Amino acid sequence: MATQAQVTSVEAIEAFRASLILYLSKARPVLEEVGEDVMRTRLWLENEQRINREGLVRRRIKDLEQAQQALFSARIASLREASTAEQEAVHRAKRALASAEDQLAKVKRWDRDFGGQAEPLVKQLEKLRSVLFNDLPHAALTLAQIVKTLDAYAETALPSAAARLPTVAPAETSPPESAPAAAPNLPPESPA
Repeated sequence: MATQAQVTSVEAIEAFRASLILYLSKARPVLEEVGEDVMRTRLWLENEQRINREGLVRRRIKDLEQAQQALFSARIASLREASTAEQEAVHRAKRALASAEDQLAKVKRWDRDFGGQAEPLVKQLEKLRSVLFNDLPHAALTLAQIVKTLDAYAETALPSAAARLPTVAPAETSPPESAPAAAPNLPPESPA
């Protein structure tokens, strides 16, 4: 079992943390912009476009009524058949009214469908917002703490190899001079 950690690059952790912070600084404004775009589109459909198309329909109805009045006046004034120009004006006003009513119907349908189409995506944006505003800043702080801890660990001096081994006096190779050398106990030699 190893007695020391094998941390090879605290700089890699610091680089990752820096990249994470850079990502957060770029992703947050984009996420805010997307949320604002969704809200602006919803308001544009609900208010601006609906009001514009309803106003257009009212103007087209007024134009049709005026064209029909002109046609009716021409018929009554001379007790004659109305001119083709007046009849064409009525047809043109009817087509313009039908087009304006079609545009209004489309805007109403888009407004109705927008919520169903956009809400699942907005929910995903909210999850991403939670990650970007809560989880990732916490991760960046945790990485900073990890770097501090590893730096502190690297700065602590581990005992040297000599200091870790027990101190043993060198073994004496010759017997002390005061003691007589003992002869080995050998059996007597037998004659051959």
